[in-house]
Amino acid sequence: MRKPIVLGNWKLNGTPAASDALVASILAGMASLDAVDIGVCPPCVLIPQAVHQTTGTHLAVGAQNCSEFVTGAYTGEVSADMLREVGCRYVLVGHSERRALFGETNEIAARKVHIALKSGLTPVLCVGETLEERESGQMNTVVEGQIQAVLNEVGIELFARLVIAYEPIWAIGTGLTATPAQAQAMHAMIRGVLGAQSPAVARAVRIQYGGSVKADNAAQLFAEPDIDGGLIGGASLKAEDFLVICRAAADSSR
Repeated sequence: MRKPIVLGNWKLNGTPAASDALVASILAGMASLDAVDIGVCPPCVLIPQAVHQTTGTHLAVGAQNCSEFVTGAYTGEVSADMLREVGCRYVLVGHSERRALFGETNEIAARKVHIALKSGLTPVLCVGETLEERESGQMNTVVEGQIQAVLNEVGIELFARLVIAYEPIWAIGTGLTATPAQAQAMHAMIRGVLGAQSPAVARAVRIQYGGSVKADNAAQLFAEPDIDGGLIGGASLKAEDFLVICRAAADSSR
């Protein structure tokens, strides 16, 4: 059975004091949550503080992005190796906001996945479609293309070391949420794309749902057979809500 994973994406939120309080509250509520992997992805400058605070605990720290380059004259970039050396375990790759706001393509995301894997990080590959793409019936084609770009870059066997986060773009920060059936259908499609090349890898890969998951809808989403936890945005900024979501993921594994 795949172990659920819940990651909090803080996006461009937080101060050192707020981070300290949030992480402390999450740690205080994690005692009975061994059945789920839990992590937080703070803004880059808060990562060392979060790593120090979580050392020796089961709370992992991830980054929200990494460079597609290893080293060199790339002002403002942060490499996967740097993130790994300061204590990150995960890194988000290809988040819809990176794609939409910063022009990241499928190919750039694929290169970042490859770089992250080489550095020893676990990439969390974010895939998803816009409302227009869903309404026009293109959602499977779009998401399959995002997956295929990474398959072309790293091959199927390395997918066993990835986490995939399906995040319908129309449900991020809008209050809209895919129904459990809609989310399950896409997760099953993604698993099918991988399964066409390796059934074993497809069975092993964890696929999170990442579209406005909240305390009051997490249990219904996580009850679906191909949904292995969540990539949480706004609700991850409130420890109580985040922990409810983590408990729902833990319960789904029993």
